[in-house]
Parts: sequence; C-alpha cells; structure tokens
Amino acid sequence: MNLLALNPIAFHFGNLQVRWYGILMATGVLLATLMAIQEGKKRQVISDDFIDFLLWAVPFSFVGARAYYVIFEWSYYANHLDQVIAIWDGGIAIYGGLLTGLIILLIFCYHRMLPPLLMLDIITPGVLAAQILGRWGNFMNQEAHGSQTSLAFLQGLHLPDFIVKQMYIDGHYYQPTFLYESFFNLIGLIIILSLRHRKNFFKQGEVFASYLIWYGIVRFFVEGMRTDSLYIFGVIRVSQALSLILVLFAVALIIIRRKEGKSRWYLDGSGLKYPYER
Repeated sequence: MNLLALNPIAFHFGNLQVRWYGILMATGVLLATLMAIQEGKKRQVISDDFIDFLLWAVPFSFVGARAYYVIFEWSYYANHLDQVIAIWDGGIAIYGGLLTGLIILLIFCYHRMLPPLLMLDIITPGVLAAQILGRWGNFMNQEAHGSQTSLAFLQGLHLPDFIVKQMYIDGHYYQPTFLYESFFNLIGLIIILSLRHRKNFFKQGEVFASYLIWYGIVRFFVEGMRTDSLYIFGVIRVSQALSLILVLFAVALIIIRRKEGKSRWYLDGSGLKYPYER
C-alpha cells in the first residue's frame, strides 16, 4: 500500500463516500455543457436544446458505458449477475458512453428538427475537454495505468512529484497512461478550438470528424500500453479495434462532405432563426 498516495475519497456526506472520480466527471459534464451553450449561441442553436439533451444523454450514457463493459466481461458477469449494476466497484467504458450519447443525439435531433452534424460539431470539443478532465479521476483511483516501470523512468519524464508518488501501486511504479491520454488530447483540443472559427475551413461534420480522428489515434496507442484492456477473443483489444473503425469512418465522412458541393460550412450555423419556435 502506498501511504503517500492521494485519497480517492474527497469527503463523506453522512454514510456516502464522495469520490474525486465522481467530482471530476461531474465537472467535466458541466464544462462540456457550458462550452456547447456558448458555441451554440454563435451557431443559432439555443441553450435549452443543449440542456434538454444533457438530461437525456448523461443517464443513458452511464448505462451504455456500463453495458459496454459488462458485455465484454460477460464471462465473469454471467456468473455474478448481482454485480452487473455495481458501478461503485468500477467498470465503465468511455467508448460505451460515447456511442450511447451519439445514438441519443441522433434521436434528439430528429425530434427537435436540428442538424445532427452541426450539433456534433458544437458538442464534441466539450466532450474532449471532459475526457481530458475525467482521466484525472483514473489518476486519483490509481487505475487505467500502463505496465510496470521504474522510478528513474518516471523522474526522467520530469513529472511533478505527486504524480510519481501516485503511480507507486502495490510496491511497483507504473506507466501514467492516464497522463499520456490527457496531455495529447489537450493538444488536440487546442488545435480544434484554434481552427474551427476559421472561415471556410470546416464543413459541418468535420469538427466532429476531427475529434474522432484525433481521439481515435491517441486512444489506439495509449490503449496498447494499458494493462486493463477489454479483449475480443482474448486477442484483439476492443478499444484499439473501435478506434481504428472510428478513424476510418471519420476520414470517409470528411471525403463525402467535401464531395458534396452543397454541404454547409460550420460557421454557417443551423440556418434557423434565432431564437426559433418549435
């Protein structure tokens, strides 16, 4: 046990333990929502749409993230059905939450008569920011780390001392894969935010596609370093396979959008009168 490790429990509320992981995730959701609302005002989408979407997307995404994990660990949960909903013991997958959120968004846009690609463009930078923040929840829990390494290696990365100490788990030091993913996604977020307001640069759907490409590549390489991956047939890492699929899908989306001469530019917004009536 590492006595110098940070406490994953932020505080107690009666008998309830409030963990830093939960606080960081909630902060990430709030940040993503505020970013979407702010950008939506410039693209003729009112704030109520993002708030209403959030109320549907968040609970369903948590269910999707858990279901995704349980499905790929079914060999265990088939014999432990009472633990299927035990998310307090860990076991949620970001890709499951993202895919569920995407389905909810498409349904939501259909019923609200909103352009889905534009909505994805507006929302995904905030989602990436939330993912960057959320990985620090893994750091607090000392999970989602890489393989065993040495103190000298970690010190050679010139990391702050509190990160090095937190990577000392059960008598060994481990690769801070949470940090690699968080850092490179931060670079991707900065690039996307710096480019999305350039005139005639992104077609609608291409901010979303850029997010998929960047995150997919980062996740592919980071996943290859992790020791807790989900597998298909015990050989293929699920997140690596899905990352490749999403990158290819995003590239195809960009090619298709570019071939469509009438595709709207991202800066054109929704084309709806703001504020608009239902």
